[in-house]
Amino acid sequence: LVACGDSADEPDTAGGEETEGTEVMGLEEAFAEGPVLLTSVGQSADVEMVKSLMDNGGIDHEIEKLATSEDLEGVNTLVLAVGGSSKGLGAAGIDADDELARVKELIDAAKEADIKIIAMHIGGEGRRGELSDRFIEPSASQADYIIVVEDGNKDGIFNDIASKNNIPMDSVGGIGDALEPLEGAFK
Repeated sequence: LVACGDSADEPDTAGGEETEGTEVMGLEEAFAEGPVLLTSVGQSADVEMVKSLMDNGGIDHEIEKLATSEDLEGVNTLVLAVGGSSKGLGAAGIDADDELARVKELIDAAKEADIKIIAMHIGGEGRRGELSDRFIEPSASQADYIIVVEDGNKDGIFNDIASKNNIPMDSVGGIGDALEPLEGAFK
């Protein structure tokens, strides 16, 4: 499955440079299981959209927008809603550096506890830019699976991360389309 719109005849030219080995494979089998913790990476409203998807799909989960390692007790899967919002960070009383530190601590603890990580970037092109882009690599590169809305990956950043880190990734046309691959990740 080539899951990001690349064809075998067209080289990936993300960032204006041809990159080798950027073919990305989609998820081939379910790997995740509950209990599930959903958190934000960047404090955007995207976490609420992922919550709605999970509710609609019947994926039982807890949501903690500012989750830390202390919230991982009993969790088997961590879902990261990746997208930065200066308004959301301000409302949470933190800045981007604080958020990056929180997310690193959370991901490190999840990795140490062998908790599966799903990174979702569903905000599309509107959720890209300098602020959001600061959160993409540190979170997506540590995931076991990435789901991205195509408009948020026009520059191929997620393709590059998935390819370099051998992470399965599925690209979808819109937010509503993200439910199917998300459901497919769960046993």
